[in-house]
Amino acid sequence: MLSSLTRLFDRRSADVQAEVEIYTWQTCPYCIRAKLLLWWKGVDYQEYKIDGNGAARVRMAERANGRRSVPQIFINNEHIGGCDDLYDLDRQGQLDGRLQQPKTA
Repeated sequence: MLSSLTRLFDRRSADVQAEVEIYTWQTCPYCIRAKLLLWWKGVDYQEYKIDGNGAARVRMAERANGRRSVPQIFINNEHIGGCDDLYDLDRQGQLDGRLQQPKTA
């Protein structure tokens, strides 16, 4: 049993070079789900918790083309979208490639 769990957690990728940012609310189930996938992929992301912070929510919406729902996710400063968008990228086999691209200046 322990060896099965060890193999499960060893699947985390170490090739992540992208800068990943995520705007969240602490208790949002979609935020938790998105962060879980990022964790699974081995991503060290910058999290902006915007619970009750109107100014932070406005900044997020400006970056996210007016979208005000959480989470909002950015990879190398490119707006990816929310949780479903992140999982769709993964299902389409496009997420790993984006995560492996280093941020350009």
